[in-house]
Amino acid sequence: MAQPPQDSHHRSPHHYSERLHNADLAPTKQNWNWYNILAFWLSDVHSVGGYVVAASLFALGLAGWQVLISLLIGICIVQIFANLMARPSQKAAVPFPVICRLSFGVFGANIPAMIRGLIAVVWYGIQTYLASNALTIVILRLFPGMESLAGPSFLGLSYLGWISFMLLWCLQAIVFWRGMDSIRRFIDWSGPAVYVVMFALAAWLVWQAGWANISFTLADIQLSPGEQLWQMVIAAAIVAGYFAGPTLNFGDFTRYARSFGDVKRGNFWGLPVNFLVFSATTVMMVSATIPVFGEMIDDPIETVSRLDSTFIAVLGAATFVTTTIGINIVANFVAPAFDFSNMAPSKISFRTGGFIAAVGSIFLTPWNLFSNPEIIHYTVDLLAAAIGPLYGIIIMDYYRIRRGEIDVDALFSTDPNGPYWYRNGINPAAVKAVIAATVIGIVINFLPLGDLGHFSVFIGGLLGASFYAMAMRRATAAAAVAS
Repeated sequence: MAQPPQDSHHRSPHHYSERLHNADLAPTKQNWNWYNILAFWLSDVHSVGGYVVAASLFALGLAGWQVLISLLIGICIVQIFANLMARPSQKAAVPFPVICRLSFGVFGANIPAMIRGLIAVVWYGIQTYLASNALTIVILRLFPGMESLAGPSFLGLSYLGWISFMLLWCLQAIVFWRGMDSIRRFIDWSGPAVYVVMFALAAWLVWQAGWANISFTLADIQLSPGEQLWQMVIAAAIVAGYFAGPTLNFGDFTRYARSFGDVKRGNFWGLPVNFLVFSATTVMMVSATIPVFGEMIDDPIETVSRLDSTFIAVLGAATFVTTTIGINIVANFVAPAFDFSNMAPSKISFRTGGFIAAVGSIFLTPWNLFSNPEIIHYTVDLLAAAIGPLYGIIIMDYYRIRRGEIDVDALFSTDPNGPYWYRNGINPAAVKAVIAATVIGIVINFLPLGDLGHFSVFIGGLLGASFYAMAMRRATAAAAVAS
């Protein structure tokens, strides 16, 4: 089978179909090292959402050591799937939607690409809105006179809110427009910078609270041993589910890695090691808010807004602005950029695809989505129900059916005899599997089935893999009979 070159400029793509190929989707130069992969996870973990998730786990009624074990198990599950999803893209040097062509067909790959792209658009808008709240704090601390703009509103957002939102929107666009090298440089320093400020804020809050008042158990719930074990399982599932989206399209970044060894090393330091340090720092900060402010605050933006020191408040808010930009770019900007480009490569470039997502996020008015938890719950959960089946199908196809073999040239070919052509460019087995498994996932999410919804990604993955394997066996048997 053809192997990807270290530099895509050495490849002659004259025989590639323009319906499947452009410079952004083609095999690329591979020059990222393990630190660049670590920096990806630093940006992905160090966010307002990650802060709240980590803090919430400490409020389940578990002891500190139980939560840390749960976190470690959950993040190790993420590490396993990150390695699995990274390998094909690193081997072929192509992004996630192109890898989807192996199992879904060269045109059928638009199905998983669209699912991941739509999820990213929704969260891109929400994360930009959350970061804009932090920016508003900075603006009001530095320019108190702008308080008058915080009252009047347009489409549900204050004038000052619009100013903050669009400033963040433009800043992210500038970073993105400069390309993947610019994105790599941004996340290389943004993730570590957040740690510096978080450590400083944690130290200041602990000093204000007094070390004796810091507890790693943030709930007074008394649980039986059986209930504690079940809550630990749920905590691990929550962690794995939280990272399901970015891990699915992790290949968008590992395609640039020099070797799979660099990927594994970056994943180790960026996931179990980094996440535990981040979580421990988070719970120190959250626990310290109880004696300092008289109540538990698990939103870091609200925490910094209450600080008396203007310098510390501005520094903290600016830090969370930076980290949210980081996660938005790596999790919600790059993904739809490649996904939408994959739909019409000759017309939609990486940049164009990204800006389709960015503009779409404005029209979603994410502040209205975020203010109505039911709407966002049903919108995102409906799309997320398909994430598990995509994992199952892609992993089953690459590791079990194809045994890790990729014909890179065939990924860009419309030859009816090509291995990824299937039926008119679409693999019916993958389409049937994703529909069946997704429907079951939706039922699990929206029926009153208790805690089962926390495991829908895993259930969907197992069902997707099983349905796909059975459908491929039937297709292979039918083809053998026909021949």
